[in-house]
Amino acid sequence: MRVTIDAMPLLVRSAGVKNYLYYWIQHLRRIAGSDAIRLFPDLGELPPLDHERPLAGRVRTAAALGSLAAMNYARLPLADWAARRSDIFHTTNLLHHPPRSARLTTTVHDVTSWIMPELHSAANQRADRSFEATLRTAHRIIAVSENTRQDVVRVLGIPPEKIVTIHSGVADAFFRVTGEDAAAARSACRLARPYALFLGTIEPRKNIGTLLDAWAGLPEDVRDAFELVLAGPAGWAEPDLMAHLRQPPVGVRYLGYVAEEHLAGLTAGATLFVYPSLYEGFGFPVAQAMAAGVPVVTANVSSLPEVAGGAALLVDPRSAGELRDAIQRLLLSPEIRGKLAEAGRLRASCFTWEACARSSLEFFSAAAG
Repeated sequence: MRVTIDAMPLLVRSAGVKNYLYYWIQHLRRIAGSDAIRLFPDLGELPPLDHERPLAGRVRTAAALGSLAAMNYARLPLADWAARRSDIFHTTNLLHHPPRSARLTTTVHDVTSWIMPELHSAANQRADRSFEATLRTAHRIIAVSENTRQDVVRVLGIPPEKIVTIHSGVADAFFRVTGEDAAAARSACRLARPYALFLGTIEPRKNIGTLLDAWAGLPEDVRDAFELVLAGPAGWAEPDLMAHLRQPPVGVRYLGYVAEEHLAGLTAGATLFVYPSLYEGFGFPVAQAMAAGVPVVTANVSSLPEVAGGAALLVDPRSAGELRDAIQRLLLSPEIRGKLAEAGRLRASCFTWEACARSSLEFFSAAAG
């Protein structure tokens, strides 16, 4: 069986989807071999992950993105040529006209732009509307959580028998992170005080404004003892919010994009991890924090309770007061933090890329017939 995977998202700035594709491809190839798992475009051996830059040189990136535009707007059949010797072509939402020369599969990461369109840019909404046609024609679909699977069925009316839930994984670095890694990340980011951490792209869905309100509502002595640290690139955030983050109040730090090499250490060094997102298809940062042994406060909506599995404090993400109380409870209770950290590590062990890849190969085998 040969599978060709649309790897175009590896050539653009991205977060969750790029993270998924990178580790998923690495582990699929590790198990099945590079000859069985091919990429379109052919990127060879993947370099270290960088969310801010394409995982190919300038010439190859320009050529690949040019071919993507030709396929999407001139409808040139380049994808059919790439899939000609494959049993499966696994596409993404960047390719508007996937090939017909192989069985078509895809991964759906979330349906936020359908459920909460006001939280997305117009470009994101257009891409997802095009992707909806792909979801309807795909032979089989991977959903990254059971919540996402049910939302696809409920919101888009996709037959449930077409969709298989295969949870995403957590990079090995988060499971084996050390105190030395945490110290190196603190030094690189110039963090001197204990901190609560948020990690993710700054965009409306992540609910940063409510988090800042919750932090401001903490007692002054708590805010004196701890910093709130936010890390992640600016996405389609509101200009007022970005201006606020670039000149934050005392006790709040915005680090911007943090290199992949420091993410596990930065996470492991946190006193707690807080993630009040309004919707997640899987929620990589929550699973990563649990793998690193950091207690988590997160939202009680979408896939987040499924991923947390009882190993985090869940709150109404639209209630600054509820979020404030959960943060304060964890910051002031080492005993609760210890119990959640232990439970989180155990829960995170369910989310490995090896398990994800093995289940995906079974999925491809069934799709190939």
